[in-house]
Order: sequence, then structure tokens, then C-alpha cells
Amino acid sequence: MLQKAREILKKYYGYSSFRSGQEEIINRVLQGKDTLGIMPTGGGKSICYQVPALLFPGTTLVISPLISLMKDQVDALHSLGIPAAYINSSLDYEEAAERIRQAGRGRYKLLYVAPERLEAKGFLARMQSLPISLVAVDEAHCVSQWGHDFRTSYLAIAPFIQELPRRPVVTAFTATATEEVTRDMVRLLSLKEPRIYITGFNRENLTFSVIRGENKRDFLTHYLANHANQAGIIYAATRKEVDNLHHWLKQKGHAVGKYHAGLGDQERAHNQEMFLYDDIRIMVATNAFGMGIDKSNVRYVIHYNMPKNMEAYYQEAGRAGRDGEPGQCILLFGAQDIQVQKFLIEQSPISPERKTQEYKKLQGMVDYCHTTRCLRQTILKYFGEETVPEKCGNCSNCNDNSQLTDITVEAQKIFSCIWRMKEQYGASLVADVLKGSQSKRVKQYGFHQLSTYGLLKEYTVKQITDLIHVLIAEGYLFLTESQYPVVQLLPKAFAVLKGQEKVLQKIRQKEQVKDIEDDLFEKLRSLRKELSQRNKVPPYIIFPDSTLREMSQHCPADQGAMLAIKGVGQAKFQQYGQEFLKLIQQYVQEKGISLEKERASSGEPDQEKEPPSHVITWKLLQKGYSLPEIARERNLKPVTIQDHLIRCGLEGYDIPWDTLIPQKYEALILQKIEELGADKLKPLKEQLPDEVDYMAIKAVLCKHKVAWKIGASNR
Repeated sequence: MLQKAREILKKYYGYSSFRSGQEEIINRVLQGKDTLGIMPTGGGKSICYQVPALLFPGTTLVISPLISLMKDQVDALHSLGIPAAYINSSLDYEEAAERIRQAGRGRYKLLYVAPERLEAKGFLARMQSLPISLVAVDEAHCVSQWGHDFRTSYLAIAPFIQELPRRPVVTAFTATATEEVTRDMVRLLSLKEPRIYITGFNRENLTFSVIRGENKRDFLTHYLANHANQAGIIYAATRKEVDNLHHWLKQKGHAVGKYHAGLGDQERAHNQEMFLYDDIRIMVATNAFGMGIDKSNVRYVIHYNMPKNMEAYYQEAGRAGRDGEPGQCILLFGAQDIQVQKFLIEQSPISPERKTQEYKKLQGMVDYCHTTRCLRQTILKYFGEETVPEKCGNCSNCNDNSQLTDITVEAQKIFSCIWRMKEQYGASLVADVLKGSQSKRVKQYGFHQLSTYGLLKEYTVKQITDLIHVLIAEGYLFLTESQYPVVQLLPKAFAVLKGQEKVLQKIRQKEQVKDIEDDLFEKLRSLRKELSQRNKVPPYIIFPDSTLREMSQHCPADQGAMLAIKGVGQAKFQQYGQEFLKLIQQYVQEKGISLEKERASSGEPDQEKEPPSHVITWKLLQKGYSLPEIARERNLKPVTIQDHLIRCGLEGYDIPWDTLIPQKYEALILQKIEELGADKLKPLKEQLPDEVDYMAIKAVLCKHKVAWKIGASNR
């Protein structure tokens, strides 16, 4: 059975092997055993029940929480050539009844339904007539009141299964779950002796960052300018914040949509579809824009406000990089975020016991925003992972490139001003006084007569306010919990006033390089967009970005080569393959690039076949060309030329390493490799002199046959 599962994976999905944990889960399900899978967002949960569904007789019932999520899943299955349907409130009675009749005739292998539908007696009666062999519960954490998306309708699942004439295999899947929520899922879904698979919560392709004390709109202005061609989500805590951000970004000329519970169903659906179809690049949303987002090419998720707990944060952040390509998860922390979340908890109609739990979870999120430890480690330990490295090398704390600036004098002036204002006013009024404002309010309270009046007149009011918020975030000042928060001094501030402690502020270095996409990759994306409009499916359902990127790197020349690309199955090739092949052939002809055809099926060597691209680079090096000359000659990026030579070295070609490695630094490079390891190149580069480039590091690794992850690179 497992071999057949692998064949299905290749035939329909275009992958030669399962991801971590998938094979074990599928094997367990195929044995007819209940299974609980806790896998990170983008970890391939759906394959764990879709593949068994194709091998089991009868129908698999998938319980899914959102209409949009069902539609996306069914559209994706249709594009793979897999028969599936959904039944939800978007259908009228006759349409739903017809789909159930078709399922009874064996037309559909997978049938998606919302949990609310299970509570209807008529629906149960119809389901009792179907040969249901497998039930898959998606977003299973919703069954627990301690989960962050509790849905009372999920409590109907276990009674529904109990009423079926023959109990099917039951599987449940979620991306985030604490031990308490895991116990609830097993108990409330009535799983029978389930094996629990936790494939790990780690998403190595995601970079986590927390930015404190910086003006949020300034950050967005700079970041979005540098990532204009990428799709991203900006989460805000309230509807009002979403509306304000959406209006501001639209005025700045961004293709942006918004999503929150205050909008009508039609407007929400339209905005979501625009985002899924890449008609808009940015979605500003509350957490209402949640589980239904299956878009694989989201490159960044920015939290404009701190979320209420780690479960919500990690699930929302996890919507970046679902295709396995790099994704950025950025949290913009402001001290006011804590008060907003406390207000939302206080206003929610939940029990006092649950409120206490929510406050505890909120504190965990506050701790995350202030920790100086590895952010990835903090997240993974929260979810109970034990063997977690101290540093990941891929978060803002591990890769802190900030410069420390002594702001002790400025801090003393701020603390002194707050003290003289009797700790009874907000940050904006304190800033006005320090600026020396002539405002009516400053004079009304007599603050223009204070000795601290105008002490920071060389700064703008905005800069002073930002500085106050930095000092709040760093624990020198406290913001009271009220509608009009008041700034007060904490013990750390008095030590600074007495000259016993210094205050050092980290000034974050802004990105200088704009996003540059590969030319062929962009052309492939444009074609995908055309096909998505023609076929009325979101672009990522045709092919994810990771598949397009592999096409742009390997330039497949025929069907065999195209089917070797990850994510290209037979059904996808039949639907779209020829058009992508045609575009690639036109591109390589224009650029004069040689194509590598797949000849494995014939079993005969191609005598006229040109050598692979990396070997052409090696031959030019043998002729005496320098690396820059080869790059110009071949119209390729220098980094591509470097990678060609590394590949040749690994394949046994004779490479003149000494011409690529600065002789005086070779021993130092080896020493740093010994100290830091070779999993990531960036930490090595940072510990070496500026004249040691990435090529030199790669060359040393290759020359001395050090094991390292090719492609887990530097930039």
C-alpha cells in the first residue's frame, strides 16, 4: 500500500518523495488506525488524508471550517485530476442533494463539509447511506475551548461519527497545539487509541523578526517599497486599524485590499479573491482573515500589532512561505498593543477562568516581544519542543545588525520631565513639553515654566514620542491600563537619573537592496497569471512559486524534464505544461542558453547533447577566463557562476581552488567553520574579514570536503 501511495504522490502531485512525517502518518492511516497529526502550516497536512482517500474504497469526508478553504482545496484537487466536491451554505438545497447523490454513485473521492452541517438531522441521514471509509478533521484545534479558534460546532463531530452505520478511520490535523489542546482533541473527537505525530513546529524557511520602538508606518513605507513585487499580509488588531491602514496604503499607491468581520460577506469574498488571484499584492486584515488562506506564494506576514497569544501568532505568521520558499514574519511591537489586547480580552464574553488563561497567554506574547534570546527557540519551546538549538541564525535576535547608540542624556531628560509632570500625563504631552511646544494645553497646565521645557527642542515631536515608546518597551517606563494611558517611571529609570546606569538604544540598519526577481521567473509568473484568469483558479493552484523557480533554474526542454520538476504531475502537465515549455524555449532561444533534455527514458546517450550549463562554465575557466568575464560572456549573475564551479567541484572536476581562495585567509576560514559549523554561510561571513566573499567560503568547504547544505545559502 505504501508503494502505491508513493506512486500516487508522483502521478498526481509531481513529487518523488514525501515530506518529513507524511509517510509515517499515511502508513498509519492505511493500516486503518486513528491518527492525530500536528504539522506546521505548509507542512503538507492535506496530502496525509488525500492520498489515503485515493486508495480507500468509498468516500472520504473532510470536515473543514471555512467555505473559502473548501473551495480552494476542491479547486486544487480538480487541477490534479482528483474528483472532489464541497457542500456548504453557498449551495442551495437541490445542489447539495445532487452532490450527495453523486457521492453515493462513487463520483467523488473526497467530500468537504463544514462542521455546522453535521448537526442537521437530514444531513446525517444522507451520510448514513454513503460508504464513508475515512473522516479527516482539518483545523482540529477548534474543538478545544483552550485553542485560539474555538468553534462549538466542532463538538458535533464525535456524535456524528458515532451515528454512522460503520465507524470510519478518523484522522485529525492542526498546525499549532499545546499539550492541553492536544489532550482535548483526542478526547473530544473520540479518537480510538490514536498515534500522535508531531512532525515539529519548525519552519526553517521563515525568518522571524520583532521590531520595537520604531515608527510603524515609516517601517511599512520602507519595507513595502523594497518588496513591491511580492504578496504579503499585514495583520492589525482592530477593524478601525485595518480601515486606517488600508486607506493610508491606498493613498500611497499600493494595490491593497482589506478584510475584517465588519465588512459584508460579498465585499470580504471579493477582496479575498482579488488577493488569491494576485490582482492585489497586499491584504490588510484582522485575524478574521484566517484559516481559509491557502495561498502558497505569500512572501511576508507583518503583524502591525502584537497578537493575543503565541498560537494565533504562529498560525498567522505561518501563512508566509507555504511553498517552501523564503518568507519573512515581522512583528511591529508598540507598548499600546498590550492595552489593546487586554481591552479585547476584557470585552470578550468568556468565563473568568478562560480570561485568566488568556491573560497568561498574552503575557507569553509580551515576553516573546521583549526576549533577547533566539525567537525561533522561544516559539518552539512554547509548543513543547525540547531539543531546540540555542541559536537558529535566521531571526532578528540571532542576526542582530543593530548599532548601539548611547542615549543616556536623552533618557535622563525624558525621565526628569515625566517626574516633574507628576507622572500624570501621556507620551504625546510629555513630547510636546520636551520639544518646547507653544500649544494651548502646555501653557494651560503651566508646563512651559518647567526646567525640562524645550530640553529636546532639536528633535521633532514624533522622534521624542518614538523614543518614549522605546523606553517603555525596554522597561524604563510604564504605560497605565486605561483609555488615556499615562506614562510613569519604573525602578530602572531612577538608576539612570542617578547616573548609575547607561541607556543604549539599538538603531536597526534598514535594507538597502531592493528585491530583484529572476527575469524568466517573472515571465513564468505572468504566464501563470494569464492561465489563472482563463481557467478561473488562483495562480498558486496552477503551480506554486517554488515550482516556477525550479523551472527558471533548470529550463526543462521536454515533457520528461518538465515532469522531473517538483510539483509537476501528469494532470498539471496535460493542462499547462506545453504553454510553460513554449515560453521557456522562447526565452532560452533569445538568451542563447542551451537546454538540457531528459533522455533517461530512451536509455541511449545523446551524442550531440551539449554539456550541462555548469560544465560550460568550468570549460571557460579552464580556458583562462576570470569569473567576471565568464558572467559577462554567459550573461549570468556572478553568484550563478560561483555555484556552477562549486557543483563541478562536488562532481569531481579539477578546480583551481587556490585561485578562488585568498591564501592568507584559508586557515582562518577553516577555523571559523570548525567553531560555527557549516549549516549557514551568513554567520561564517560575518565572522571573517570583508575581503573574504561567499565564493571563498564555499571553495574552502568544497576543497576540504566539509559536509554542508548546498543551497541553504547565505543571501
